[in-house]
Amino acid sequence: MRIISYNVNGIRAAIKKGFLEWLKTDPADIICVQETKAQKENVDHTRFNELGYYDYWFSAQKKGYSGVAVFTRIKPDHIEYGTQHKVSDDEGRVLQLDFGDIRLINAYFPSGTSGEERQKFKYEWLDEFFTYLNKLRLQYPKLILCGDYNIAHKEIDIHDPKGNKKSSGFLPEERVWMDKFFEAQWIDSFRHFCADPHRYSWWSQRFPGVRLNNKGWRIDYINVTKGLKDQLIAAEIYPDVKHSDHCPVYLEIES
Repeated sequence: MRIISYNVNGIRAAIKKGFLEWLKTDPADIICVQETKAQKENVDHTRFNELGYYDYWFSAQKKGYSGVAVFTRIKPDHIEYGTQHKVSDDEGRVLQLDFGDIRLINAYFPSGTSGEERQKFKYEWLDEFFTYLNKLRLQYPKLILCGDYNIAHKEIDIHDPKGNKKSSGFLPEERVWMDKFFEAQWIDSFRHFCADPHRYSWWSQRFPGVRLNNKGWRIDYINVTKGLKDQLIAAEIYPDVKHSDHCPVYLEIES
């Protein structure tokens, strides 16, 4: 089973930049995208079906905002929309699919960059989601959690750790949450295979040359519970795929 997680920063904008042509290259069996910024009916989703993908969408109530979708060549056994956390579900943040004994969770974690109110919401969301995941594992020991976490975990995951120590996405409290997350028997699948520095998945668009000079952050992940450790085959990041300010991250797992 080959999985990609990709914050497309607007699915319609990504399509204009060649997203569908990229899908034709067969990059994975399952493509999990975040920040679709669209309702399903606003997109010609039949084009995904023509390429051999089933498509599942969970959009925000607010138009042009947030939202997740999954395009999969493997038909899931079950789809779960949201987590029953109303504010999160209203923003279209979590979509879950079952493939045999594996549950795949596609999540778009909140950003706190717009101000204190959203940063507070981000902390509340993280705590709520952590509790939700712990309960979910009792029913589904084999979980895959992919998405834009909007947090760079360690200094190796960000180009300028000192300059960003007060930036949302690299705040001490956020990094402590990531510590707690991995201590709770989750595996960072990319770091399981690769300890190299300067491997990033997002580059700010606020400053020219940032991506060209690889001044990025690794905030996109495909993490798995320890019950899947022996099934991990490969993980990668694809910075040369450019339909967004993020790039795809990849995991291959024996299903």
